[in-house]
Order: sequence, then structure tokens, then C-alpha cells
Amino acid sequence: MTMHGKDINGNPFPPPLSEELCEDIGSAGEGISGDSNKECIRESRIRPANNGSLTYPTVSIDISNHNLAVGDDKKNSSTTTTSVSAPSILCLGDTLEDAHATRIRAIRELWAGGCDGFVAFSNRSDPRIPAISLEHEGPESYDNMWQKVRSIWRFVGIHYIQDYDWFYLGGGDLFLMPNNLKAYLASLAHKNESDPTTKEYYVGRRYNHKIRGPYNSGGPGYAISRATLVKFLAIIDNEKFCFANERTSAEDVMMGRCLGNLGINFVDTRDALKRERFHPIDPGWHYNWSPAQKQNVWWPKQQVGWEILQGKDCCAPDV
Repeated sequence: MTMHGKDINGNPFPPPLSEELCEDIGSAGEGISGDSNKECIRESRIRPANNGSLTYPTVSIDISNHNLAVGDDKKNSSTTTTSVSAPSILCLGDTLEDAHATRIRAIRELWAGGCDGFVAFSNRSDPRIPAISLEHEGPESYDNMWQKVRSIWRFVGIHYIQDYDWFYLGGGDLFLMPNNLKAYLASLAHKNESDPTTKEYYVGRRYNHKIRGPYNSGGPGYAISRATLVKFLAIIDNEKFCFANERTSAEDVMMGRCLGNLGINFVDTRDALKRERFHPIDPGWHYNWSPAQKQNVWWPKQQVGWEILQGKDCCAPDV
């Protein structure tokens, strides 16, 4: 992936970003005094791994910093910090042409360089990003996201499956700290003494819908191991188990149900203090959330069974 270059006229591509983009904004961009997103980052002590380096070859892990789930091996409950090789990860983005110069540009400049590969899937190809236009069943529309996502995973399976340990898929409106994600994924694999090329993992922010069942939210993106991708691709066209003909915006639900039918369930990604690592809404919103909140009332209903921590405990330092 080329992070910086020039267009056909010799101008920098992407062009420099305006400094006003760093001005304080409210939780949802309301323009209120202060910036609750920055406040959350400060108070929750959110920090990038490896002192912010996006390309460090190793990561420091603590296999004790996981929420102790039922059945976890108690021998892993003691603090053990060590340095290991960073896993390789391909980051994938779903987008549209009108976001190439804005959202995707921001992703390229801010965090995509921390992934070992980055590809955006759009309705128009652009090798400068790079963005690839894929054919899929049905129209290019929000209500047909599942068909687009199926095409994305099929393309990745054909071209990239042997090149990476992990594959991360999200929309064009998210922010990822890939150095933290790599450290977490390495810690998860070492905790379980497993290899992501042979062990199935499905990692993200778990939801538990009373009708739809458990799945990882597409909002913050989710990661799957190579072993999971291999099994998924084997039944991707199966209507009974993988809903191959479904036309829906709920691609994350479909993915969760399909993997569930394979016996692959989500990982509880909370840290040892039950703080969340993946967040479907912006940091300031999570930081200020309370049970009396009137906005996004659907969200707590999908967290039934898991305590929602408030204030600075909303977010793990290694989000």
C-alpha cells in the first residue's frame, strides 16, 4: 500500500488535511464546548501499544489481561508480560466512491499503515487507495450489505488467505488502533496456546439480540482468524446455514449466525477489569452514557447479560 504519492498533475495525494479537523467537537459533533472524545481518551488512559509505533515487529502482551470466562484455564490467571512477534493482519474497509477523498483518505493517513495490508471495497476501483469494485448479487445499497460483504470475503479468500494470520473488516467511518489490535490478538492466541491459522476466532464487540442471537457488531469492525475464514468460505454459498440469498443491511448479524452454525462463537474481548476494547459508538458517547440516556436506546438492550461500565471504566486503555 502506498501511503503517500502524487496525482497525475504532480500534486500530493492525498492532499494535506486542514488543521480545523483537530478542533474540539462534541460527542456527536455538536460543536459544544470541550471535547468529550478527548476527555474519554484522557480519563480512560487510552494509549497506543509500542509507544505509538504502527510498524513495530513485536508486541508486548499480558495474557492475564482478559475477562476470565467460564472454562478458562486458571493457570493463565497470573500476570505474565512478554514480548512476541506481531501477528499479520489485513484490514478491509467497506465504502463508496464519494468517501474516497474523505473518510478513506483519513483512514489511510491515520491508521491503515499499521495494518500489514489495506484494501477498500467500493462501487468504483481506484488503485491509489487502493479501492476495488466488486460485483455482487443485487444493487449497491445499504439494504444489500450482506451480499457485498459475502463478495468481499470471497475475494479475500481467493487472493489473500495465505498471506495473513488475521482479517479485520469494518466500515469507512471507524477509527482503529492497529498496534493495540495486534497486541490483543497476539495475547489472545498466546493465552490459549493456539495458532490463528488453525484455531477459529471471531473477535469484536459482542451483541446478544433476543431474536437474532449473538453476533459481533459491524460498527467497530470485527476480526476473524485465517482458520475461521477457511471454514466460512467452505459454506459461504449455503442458504440453509449461511443465508446466501438474503438481502439485508444486517451483514454483521448474518455473519454471526453463519459462524454460529459452524460452532464458531464470539470472543469476550473485555479486559481483566471488564472494560470494553471494541466500541460501536464514539468514545465520548460511551464515556457519558448512563441508564437514563435517551439516545441510542437500542444499544443497552443488546448488552443484556454483560454489565455496562460507566465513566472512565467504559473503555479499556488498549482499545
